[in-house]
Amino acid sequence: MRLLVTGANGQVGWELPRSLMPLGEVIALDRRTCDLARPETLPDIIRDAKPDVLVNAAAYTAVDKAEQEEELATLINGVAVGAMADAARTIGALFVHYSTDYVFDGAKTEPYAEDDAPAPLSAYGRSKLAGEIAIRAAGGDHVILRTSWIYAARGRNFLKTILRLARERDELRIVADQIGAPTWARDIADATAEVIEQAQRERREGQFGAATLHMTAAGATSWHGFAQAIVDRAGDLPPSRPVVRAIATKDFPTPARRPKNSRLRCDRLRDRFGVSLPDWTVALDACLTELGAQGRSS
Repeated sequence: MRLLVTGANGQVGWELPRSLMPLGEVIALDRRTCDLARPETLPDIIRDAKPDVLVNAAAYTAVDKAEQEEELATLINGVAVGAMADAARTIGALFVHYSTDYVFDGAKTEPYAEDDAPAPLSAYGRSKLAGEIAIRAAGGDHVILRTSWIYAARGRNFLKTILRLARERDELRIVADQIGAPTWARDIADATAEVIEQAQRERREGQFGAATLHMTAAGATSWHGFAQAIVDRAGDLPPSRPVVRAIATKDFPTPARRPKNSRLRCDRLRDRFGVSLPDWTVALDACLTELGAQGRSS
């Protein structure tokens, strides 16, 4: 099996080659070799690589900046994704794509199911929804994986920011009325490999059906709860750790509106593929251990 991964320098994209390697040959492309801001170049790149599976981990992810750059965000997260889906269908490849909890408005009190109506609050959310719509319109074999609150031992993310601020400040003020599941990029990559292996088996047996699935860590917390857990569990912070204060969203205004409820039901992923991610606290401990071993938590 040949697998083509885009966004190789991103949080999930960086983890995917290691997770996918047992399945076959992995070709990992970063922005220099596969730029989604130039969607017209994508069909040739995909055609030349001749993958059996195309995994798109590339995206425009600057949520607040997207409010001023919605056209660019939609080009990358919508138009380019549609071009990739068309190209994958043309060569008969399975297309695996990551979407987001931000396609929902967060008004629901229960976790969101895959069939709940999207209603994004932000330009970023609208751009990611445009990508989902384009994939379905392309009509090829695909799996859309919606996830949330991604963090990793590398790159810019909430975990790395909190670790840095915990060394610089005596008090952290963190939003406590937005709820979701912090999800480790490595768990996403490992679960993606399991999904692909089984999806390819289904395709060979003529039993595959395209799917949109939710893939997040088990459990849920607030951004405040996540920050408190980071400060409590990190082993290499100074003995005098900062106080983590809970604040409301209205006390921390941002250009982009975020959903208050980002919890996603993952039953369908478990029922279809037998895949479940660990609890978010278990994954956080594993990622912090990795950071400690690497000595690059700042």
